[in-house]
Amino acid sequence: MRPRRTLLAVPVSLAVLGLGLTGTRTGSTPPPDAVLPLLITRGRAPAAALLTLDRTDTHFTHAESHEARTTATGSAERTGHESAAIHPADHFRAGSITKTFIATVVLQLAAERRLSLSDTVEEHLPGLVRGAHVDGRSLTLRALLTHTSGLADFTVDTGGTLPVTPRQAVRMALTHPPTTPGRYSYSNTNYVLLGLVIQQVTGHPYATEARRRIIAPLRLTGTSFPGARTSLPAPHGRAYSGDGADVTDLDPRVAGAAGELVTTLTDLDRFYAALLRGALLPPGRLRQMLDTRTAQGKYGMGLHPETLPCGTTVWGHSGRISGSYVRTAATVDGRHVLTYRVNTDTPADPRVESVLLTAEFCPGTP
Repeated sequence: MRPRRTLLAVPVSLAVLGLGLTGTRTGSTPPPDAVLPLLITRGRAPAAALLTLDRTDTHFTHAESHEARTTATGSAERTGHESAAIHPADHFRAGSITKTFIATVVLQLAAERRLSLSDTVEEHLPGLVRGAHVDGRSLTLRALLTHTSGLADFTVDTGGTLPVTPRQAVRMALTHPPTTPGRYSYSNTNYVLLGLVIQQVTGHPYATEARRRIIAPLRLTGTSFPGARTSLPAPHGRAYSGDGADVTDLDPRVAGAAGELVTTLTDLDRFYAALLRGALLPPGRLRQMLDTRTAQGKYGMGLHPETLPCGTTVWGHSGRISGSYVRTAATVDGRHVLTYRVNTDTPADPRVESVLLTAEFCPGTP
């Protein structure tokens, strides 16, 4: 791992950095280390960090607000609870990045012929999805995986802060009119249902299957599905809501199979590298995962693409949950991966993310 460099984001400003939101004064893309502080100055997060994996080389860097740095100062020994700063080994909530894990398990089960993506929801969960405008007899697992089911998002009712059971989440979703079936419309309800399908097919909770099939084989020692555990494993820093409240402790049942995961920067880089290199899925199933035609080019199955100004398309997912925003992006061969995190759920101007990804994957782009 390259030496860690701390970038103090306050009082750093765009003028001091010489950066706009499209590049430097000379018109070329700034390095990622220089872009990272913009997540603080423009997003008001206490801290941000990124970890890149490029072939066999890793690089970690982080940025802190003045307040986060002051909180950490004077601590002789870090316990994982006193600092707003982000450290390389920190555990954090990854939100919707959980969906890539769930999609991988479903595609593995399809490869084993234990289910088909053309199966209807009704075949696996009889009677569960029956609403005034939605019927599980006409919804396929493919539609759930690609967010084209039309099912409403249950978090409209919970705000992502109310713990619910999966069946409660589905019932909430069914009280709302659906979006247009067959058109891409992101909904956490889809992946809650997929978690139930995994349990129905295997006889085990989705968390057990993900641990057996992904976490253990890849030795993702910092990754877990905490269930109802509200505390984070040590070490960890603090997490804050958009209004500044400390939300480090959180009941993961607010998200379930749509966003329960706890992990680390290192583990996410390793997971996406392995997935895209073909270590978790047969080639045909990985191609299905990357096929965005069903979702009008916006989403595959647990992955979404982003084409950068230099023409490179990166694949990954973002995750937003109370107190944390995470984004992973990787080249299609899995050889180059970036994961960054801010310790709030209301990150910066979204243009900063695009600049950061461009800085990493398109160096020298004018």
